[in-house]
Amino acid sequence: MRLALFDLDGTLVDRTAAFADAIAGLCRDHRYGPDVEAWLLTRLADHADRSDFARLRAEFGLGESAEHLWRVYVDRMAAAVTCRPAVLHSLGLLKECGWSIGVATNGSSDIQRAKVRATGLADLVDGIAASGDIDVRKPDPRLFELAAARCGTQLTAGDWMTGDNPETDIAGGHRTGLRTIWVEGRLRWPEGLTVPHHRVTNVGDAIDHLLTHSPG
Repeated sequence: MRLALFDLDGTLVDRTAAFADAIAGLCRDHRYGPDVEAWLLTRLADHADRSDFARLRAEFGLGESAEHLWRVYVDRMAAAVTCRPAVLHSLGLLKECGWSIGVATNGSSDIQRAKVRATGLADLVDGIAASGDIDVRKPDPRLFELAAARCGTQLTAGDWMTGDNPETDIAGGHRTGLRTIWVEGRLRWPEGLTVPHHRVTNVGDAIDHLLTHSPG
């Protein structure tokens, strides 16, 4: 069995649109003003965890607990995030062809797993490793190794990593000995970085490429 690892945000799911909707909904629920919404949109733009809401509470003197606000944000993100049906279908084909599918993602464990459950990915993914699990972030090879272990296997030659971030996903995959597919579009490719083995404009095309390299 061969292993295909995927990044989550910006690769399998669209975090950008969901993020704006989640923040707007949270602020609307609690009748927070535009100053709180702007703070959240700036502070949480790349990633979020519980500590951000403790800082938010202290910054604006909010009455709600940081834990409550974090849970509302997680629920809002899970409700807003999407994975295209065509991607889910292609992942199903990949499994039918004998691939094991894992997710290696930076981010808090509970919010990343909530996204996986809410989008239907949980039925297709064999294992998930989030940086919050072990306080290690991509491009550290240990996160990729944990993702493989969560899939019940070890990284071997011929395994793949697909993601949209050149430095965390692609350079990290290279460092770990994986073959890589870059989903280009959101980020520019930095000069001097080792090029990916393959590049596509969307994750569906990445899965199609893997299907042509299916075992057997």
